[in-house]
Amino acid sequence: MNITHIEHIGIAVSNMEEAIAYYENILGMKCYAIEEVKDQKVKTAFFMVGQTKIELLESTDPEGPIGKFIEKKGAGIHHMAFAVKGIEEALEETAAKGVTLIDKAPRKGAEGLDIAFLHPKSTYGVLTELCENKSK
Repeated sequence: MNITHIEHIGIAVSNMEEAIAYYENILGMKCYAIEEVKDQKVKTAFFMVGQTKIELLESTDPEGPIGKFIEKKGAGIHHMAFAVKGIEEALEETAAKGVTLIDKAPRKGAEGLDIAFLHPKSTYGVLTELCENKSK
């Protein structure tokens, strides 16, 4: 697998406005994009820290993945995302090594990235996302 860098860290939040205010007013960061990903039932907000992004995730539906996550575990770190080159090949290689895939094929995520998740039961408790920016 060709991982190039940590693409982002996803953080589930209950209130996007309050969370953005914390990152901007307390940490001095600047939110550069807010986007809704309807098929994932989530609204996202992004901040840059060097080459890595922080992605805030607010559920738009309590039955969506983030809504269920917050109900079960509360707000906090949801996933770690790695940028890869060749996401399809990375998924094949990962599955061949015995990792359970949540997504057997990439799908569209925020910022137009192709994304796929690996099940945390196979990744030592960390929901892991693979991302590829095919426009670069």
